[in-house]
Amino acid sequence: MKTPLLFICLLAAPPLPARDKPNIVFILADDLGYGDLGCYGQEKIKTPRLDQMAREGLRYTSHYSGHNICSPSRCALMTGKHMGHASVTGNGGRLRAGDVTVAMLLKKAGYRTCMIGKWGLVGRPGHPGSPNQKGFDRFFGFDNQGFAHFYYPEYLWRNDQKVLYPKNHELRVNGEYKKGAGTYSHDQLTSEAIDWIRANKEGPFFLYLPYCIPHAELTVPEDSLAPYLKLGWKEKPKVVGMGNTGGGGYGSQYKKGYCGQSHPLATYAGMISRMDRSIGKILDLLDELKLSENTLVIFSSDNGPSSEGGQSLKFFNSSGPLSGAKRTWREGGIRVPMIARWKGKIKPGRTSDHPSAFWDFLPTACEVAGIEVPADIDGISYLPDLLGKTEKQKRHEYLYWPGAIRVGRWKMLRFGRDRFALFDLQEDIAEKINLAPKNPELVSRFRKYFDMARK
Repeated sequence: MKTPLLFICLLAAPPLPARDKPNIVFILADDLGYGDLGCYGQEKIKTPRLDQMAREGLRYTSHYSGHNICSPSRCALMTGKHMGHASVTGNGGRLRAGDVTVAMLLKKAGYRTCMIGKWGLVGRPGHPGSPNQKGFDRFFGFDNQGFAHFYYPEYLWRNDQKVLYPKNHELRVNGEYKKGAGTYSHDQLTSEAIDWIRANKEGPFFLYLPYCIPHAELTVPEDSLAPYLKLGWKEKPKVVGMGNTGGGGYGSQYKKGYCGQSHPLATYAGMISRMDRSIGKILDLLDELKLSENTLVIFSSDNGPSSEGGQSLKFFNSSGPLSGAKRTWREGGIRVPMIARWKGKIKPGRTSDHPSAFWDFLPTACEVAGIEVPADIDGISYLPDLLGKTEKQKRHEYLYWPGAIRVGRWKMLRFGRDRFALFDLQEDIAEKINLAPKNPELVSRFRKYFDMARK
C-alpha cells in the first residue's frame, strides 16, 4: 500500500484553534443513480434544491462509490480504504475494533461529531463497530442494515436508547400502509439533523447524514406522492414480500417483508423529491446561522440505482449515459453523483471530471481540518480540486474495485481470473465497445493492478 504525503492546514500555520476549523457535512443517498438528479440530466424527477446546490458549488462527473452495494461502500467512505484493504467487503459486515474512521480523527482534532441515518455496518449499541464506538458523539437512526429500508419503524436508536414510535405498529391494511398515518423515519432523521446543527453551531462539527432514500421499500407520504400521481404514469404494482423477512428487527410488521407498491414510479420520484426538500432545509439552516462560508457540504450516493420495489431504471433513465446499475461493476453501478458546496471557497457553477472515489473523503476531511492523514489509507485528498487549484491536485495511479480497474481514461472489467473487457471511457462512457482483443498490451499492463491493490 502506498503511503500518502501528510497534508497541511488549509489556511496557514500555525494550526487553527478547534473553534475556527471549517465544519463538514456529508449527506449520502442510498441507491440513487447517476442520472436521478436534474443537474445530471434527469427529466422526470424534480430536484430543485440539489440542482441549486450544484449551481452554488461544484458538480463532479467522475466520482465513484466504494463498491456496488451498500455496506462495503460505506466502509470505504469511513476508513479511506478501497476494497483491497477494507475490512468490510460485503453487506452485513462490521468494522473491526482496529479500524480508524474519519469521525475518530476529526473528534480527536476537536470536532463535535454526529451520525444520523443508516449506518449500514451493523454494530448494535456497545459493539466495537457501532457509530458511538467509531468516533461519533451522537448517533440517531438504524444500526441494522436491512431494516433501515422500512420507513415506518417502531423505534430508532439514539445512542444506546430506543426512541419509540408506537403509531407505527401494525400500519398495514391489505398489504399497504395506511394513508396519512404513522411517523416517516426520513423526516425524523432530518429533524434530528437540524436540531443537532443548531445545538452545535459554535462548531467545529462533522455531521454524517446517510439517508435511506430512495432504497426500497418504496414508501413516501401522500404529500410527496400526489404531485407525481397527477402525471398519470402507467404503473405496474409490485407484489408484497420483497426485502427482509423473518423475526426481529424494527417492528412486528417487517416479518411480512416489503409492502406492495400500487404506484412504484410515482413513489420513487416522490421519495427523491422529498429527500431533495430535506437537503434544502439543511442548506437553508446553514445560511440562516451564517455558517455556509465555514461549512463544506458534500452530497453523494452509496452506489448505482436499483429496480427493487418496482421502479423502472429505463423509465427514469436512472443511470444516465452509463451502462449497468447496482451490483454491477459497470459505470452505472459505481459512478455516482457528487456535489460540493462551500460558499466563498468553492467557485459556483463549476464542473469537475477529476477521477475520485469514496476512499478520498477521509484525507479530504483531514486536510480541511488541518490534521495529518493516516499512513495506511488509499485515498488522496481532493481539496485542491474543490478549491479550483487543479494544478496542485494529485491523481491516483489507478482506482480499484474487486471487478474493475480505472486507469486514466481506461476502464477494465474482470470476469473470473483471466477474462477481461477494456473500455475507453473518454470515447465510450457507456462501455459498449470492448477493446481488449485489440489491446493485449494494455490488458497485460492493467491486470497487475488487481494484484497490487491487495498488497
